[in-house]
This record gives sequence, C-alpha cells and structure tokens, in this order.
Amino acid sequence: QVQLVESGGGSVQTGGSLRLSCAASGYTYGPNCMAWFRQAPGKEREGVAIIDSDGDTNYADSVKGRFTISQDKAKNTLFLQMNSLKPEDTAMYYCAAGIWAGYCAYNYWGQGTQVTVSS
Repeated sequence: QVQLVESGGGSVQTGGSLRLSCAASGYTYGPNCMAWFRQAPGKEREGVAIIDSDGDTNYADSVKGRFTISQDKAKNTLFLQMNSLKPEDTAMYYCAAGIWAGYCAYNYWGQGTQVTVSS
C-alpha cells in the first residue's frame, strides 16, 4: 500500500524559509512523477512544482526563483525548498505521486502539511 507522508511545515515570517519533505513508501518501482500542490482557505488547489523521473522540473509562476523541487530517488523522498516566503504562500501543502502518461496522472496524495507565513 503506497503512502505519502509530508513533513516540514510550520510558521515563519515573511522572507523566511522552510523545507518540506514527502516520504513515499510502499512502492515497488517508484512513481514516474511527483509534485507539490497547495490549497489556501477559500481557494482552489493549485500546482506549485513538479518533477519527473528524469529530474526535469516545472514551477508555477508565483514561486519561480523562490522554490526548488528535488527528489532523492533512492529514498523515494520528495523535497520542496521554499525561500523568500510571502504571506500569500500560506496554505496547506500536499505532495502527489503519479504515472507519466504525457502528463502526470496523480494516483496518490499525502495528507498535507500546513505552511503559515506572517507579515
């Protein structure tokens, strides 16, 4: 049974940094693609960053230059380094894992970790 468990969330002030982790377990071969999403209260869930099995990445415009997605494939762990945090980054952050089919078809989701940025 595949499980994704996020950690690393917390409360920081504007300009601070956090590093989120997502540990994936239960995989035989590992996912083809993984991503971070976030959802703020009253807003729709949005994609933040994605990484495929080749290490290619893509970011939402709102986080480019501030966030970095990476992975330790040997440990099936996904990371999101978040720098220069802003109050608008406040949200529940979720990791997702999937299979590449021309796009990342997500089939597993974590429970989320809260990030709160105060001004």
